[in-house]
Amino acid sequence: MNKIKLIKAAGAIAAVAALASSPALATEGYFSHGYGAINKSMAGAGVALGMDAMSQAINPASLTGVDSQFTADISVFSPHRSHTVTGTPSGPPAFGLNEGSFDSDRDYFLIPGMAGSYTIDPVSAFGWAFYGNGGMNTTWKEPAGGVFYAGKTGVDLGQGFLQFTYARELTPGVSVGVSPILVAQRFKAFGLGSFGAFGFSSDPANLTDNGYDWSYGYGGKIGVQADIGGGFSFGAAYQTQMYMTEFDKYAGLFAEQGDFDIPATLQAGFGWDSGAGVKVALDYKRIFYGDIAAIANPFMPNMVPGNLGTNNGAGFGWETINAYKLGVEWQASPAIALRAGVGLNDNPIPSSEVMFNILAPGVQEQHYTAGLTWQVSPNSAVNFGLMYSPSSSVSGPNPLDSNQTIQIEMWQWESTVGWTWTF
Repeated sequence: MNKIKLIKAAGAIAAVAALASSPALATEGYFSHGYGAINKSMAGAGVALGMDAMSQAINPASLTGVDSQFTADISVFSPHRSHTVTGTPSGPPAFGLNEGSFDSDRDYFLIPGMAGSYTIDPVSAFGWAFYGNGGMNTTWKEPAGGVFYAGKTGVDLGQGFLQFTYARELTPGVSVGVSPILVAQRFKAFGLGSFGAFGFSSDPANLTDNGYDWSYGYGGKIGVQADIGGGFSFGAAYQTQMYMTEFDKYAGLFAEQGDFDIPATLQAGFGWDSGAGVKVALDYKRIFYGDIAAIANPFMPNMVPGNLGTNNGAGFGWETINAYKLGVEWQASPAIALRAGVGLNDNPIPSSEVMFNILAPGVQEQHYTAGLTWQVSPNSAVNFGLMYSPSSSVSGPNPLDSNQTIQIEMWQWESTVGWTWTF
């Protein structure tokens, strides 16, 4: 079996998550703000705390502090996307858009997640996690002709991750963990035919309206956690770039002939356990969107005839971003733990890139969370989480029609419910 076939076979399991979730734009660009009901209710903070089996999705080293357990959750994610075009279109040779304000269809998505952790001996643990991450989804309700005059317009990207983890306590209070990760993603685009008709694509037959295409790949995550005294702990984790096979059906859209790798991330932070029922997590996260050509290449001056799909082809112009997260947990009673959090992050989309990002308006810059765990029995708990991300927008010129200004905007909410069984 060659390398590509092996990747595809291993990624088939992860593909189930991509099929099940197909999430719309998430809260930190197209990355989720957190993983699992507990972590999500703390705004995604917790790289220095081992809260449950899903904590390995943040930091694989956390499993040495987690009991043997199984956890599963489902999120209802609701992003509300809109764009507004101001100014009458000039007409050829300019590329003016329909004037007015428009909303995207499909405002509700289900995002599943599950994980297991198993204590091997007093100093080591094994685990696995299965989750959806981010994505791009728009389906624009437009007047006749569509956003780009080629019919109904939008994109749909879903990603599924399957992670395996081994964690070990090297010395008392210092743990490390490593996780190989398998990934599957699917993508479709529609309504972009005008870019081919105007000669902008290097491969017009593989630019748009080709249905779903699948991509498979792999990467890994490493992490460390350390007690530093006084109830304080430090944690850090690095997730490599996910190296994906190409979207062949969209080789005339994405730079590098359909390549759409998933960017690396770095997360580090501190935790504090008061010993009296209060825990605090403060994290920093960096998402390296700027390293992936299909995501980071600017629209202009790269949008030139025959260039979409080439190594220097136009992309979405996303920039590498920083995120800051604060989460708090209070053990209000033996059966009830309450949580809250706040997250702030950079907007990856500069004002010069608004036109192409009508397809992917990932402009969110803040989110607020709350949640709780109800311990219904010694071995069973129910977890809840809520997230609200207020409206954020970016405005800029239409680079193909100087008469027009474009604004892209989004606000979001998410509700998560999960169950944890400790054995």
